[in-house]
Amino acid sequence: MEIKPKHSSFRPSEIVALPQQMDHHNHGYNQVVIGLSGQTEFDIEGYGNLVCSGQGCLVTADSEHAFSGIGKNEILVLNVPVDQLLPSYTQERMDRLFDQSSYFHLDSQAQNLIQALTAEMTAHPDDLLLSKACTDTLLCVLQRHFKPLNDDRQSYRLNMDIIDQYILQHLTRKISVTQLAGLVFLGESQFHYLFKEQTGVTPHQYVLKKRLEMAKQLIEESHLSLAQVAQSSGFASQSSFTQAFSRLYGMPPARYRKIHS
Repeated sequence: MEIKPKHSSFRPSEIVALPQQMDHHNHGYNQVVIGLSGQTEFDIEGYGNLVCSGQGCLVTADSEHAFSGIGKNEILVLNVPVDQLLPSYTQERMDRLFDQSSYFHLDSQAQNLIQALTAEMTAHPDDLLLSKACTDTLLCVLQRHFKPLNDDRQSYRLNMDIIDQYILQHLTRKISVTQLAGLVFLGESQFHYLFKEQTGVTPHQYVLKKRLEMAKQLIEESHLSLAQVAQSSGFASQSSFTQAFSRLYGMPPARYRKIHS
């Protein structure tokens, strides 16, 4: 399935949703994909990444790329022909922008502009002039407002402060690898690889240890029942909490409480 307009005519820009099954193709024109809502996963010539709101990717003409949506999602797609006649100063900027396929993160100013433009596009979906104007406007500002994401696995360092803060704020809920990867603008597989390289454990093991550390603190400092401690730490049941706690600390939580009360 190609990311192409719903209409038969070529549209310079359009808001679309991607299906959940992975598909791939290439095309003879440049393309900019910007996440609006939800999450989508892209793989451009073997380099995978997650695209969420405020993030995007540049796909150069004829680059092999795969894509899929993760649940409900919307993306803004800008289609840029390579054979159009452009003034020399414009062509030079386009050549620099599409020098190579890459992923990027947009600053708040660009995100606000995109929000305003997509609201107009949603209100007037059949206005081809508006579609062209949106593409031209975004291409003009894109170079000044995006920050390329480093694709070098060896030099890339995860921001653990952001990850730890998210985990602590959401310990009572289920935390997925996809959610954590989205915090640092990476695809799930790449995030999993980098996380284990940097921390020595998998994301699941890391979150589990954070849950148990919180549970230990609650046992030591609160009067909550063990069932309440398990729930407050995000465990599905008291029995799963007891098993995990015993493996890490060498004793069940009831005995730990008795010792430290």
